[in-house]
Amino acid sequence: MISWLAAAALGLIQGVLEWLPVSSQGALTVALTTLGENPEASIQFSLFLHGGTALAAAAFYRERLASLFADLPLWHPATAFDAETARLSFLGVATAASVLTGGTAYLLISDLVSALSGGVVVALVGLLLVGTGLLQRFAADHAIAARDRPRLLDAVVVGTLQGFAVLPGVSRSGTTVSALLLAGHDGETSLELSFLLSIPAAAGAAAVVFLSEGVPSVPPGPAALAVAVSAAVGYLTVGALVALVRRVAFWGICVGFGALAVVGGLLVVL
Repeated sequence: MISWLAAAALGLIQGVLEWLPVSSQGALTVALTTLGENPEASIQFSLFLHGGTALAAAAFYRERLASLFADLPLWHPATAFDAETARLSFLGVATAASVLTGGTAYLLISDLVSALSGGVVVALVGLLLVGTGLLQRFAADHAIAARDRPRLLDAVVVGTLQGFAVLPGVSRSGTTVSALLLAGHDGETSLELSFLLSIPAAAGAAAVVFLSEGVPSVPPGPAALAVAVSAAVGYLTVGALVALVRRVAFWGICVGFGALAVVGGLLVVL
């Protein structure tokens, strides 16, 4: 059973790592498995905690969200990706693509982890973290000239990739920011689009888990504390982390953390 202190620590992990190109879900899954939770419950609780950072992102970007909603009367299918409504259309299309791919991936991973031991799951998480880090490195080396607004293709690709971030070890922010950089968006735009897109994705993932499973294997009190800590920490740190991500190569952290998880998971199996 998760203690109050462990719940606060898990909320802290989610509140900080959600904004970095490091998989918060992967880190939480490894932590929960280490604490003795079964792999399936670990993945479900890590998804549940995303509700806290969804609240944090909505609060942090409240002015941008208000501006986007104000543009709703201007939206028309024929001009959906024109300058005035391009970001609004991007968020809508990308969210729809995430629902399609994320729902399928969630069903597949639930069946898979229920059939695997904890050590194998930790090793798989590590491999996915390494892959995310390498993708970050590739994006940093191959980013092209900045694009002025998102396109339909950007929305479909980024939304599809975000859906696969339901897999523990795949960094949602790392994958989506990498895709946007490769599509030609500058760093600041890529970060903002990725973090805005996290709001419906994270809230939806938490709602699906809560409605289907309740709060997996965690008492209501510690679960509420973990969500509250993730929301508070996420809100307090997102500004500083946005600035930090622009300067620091976090792809190396993905690779290093993933390699340790692979070794640790294999040791558990052996």
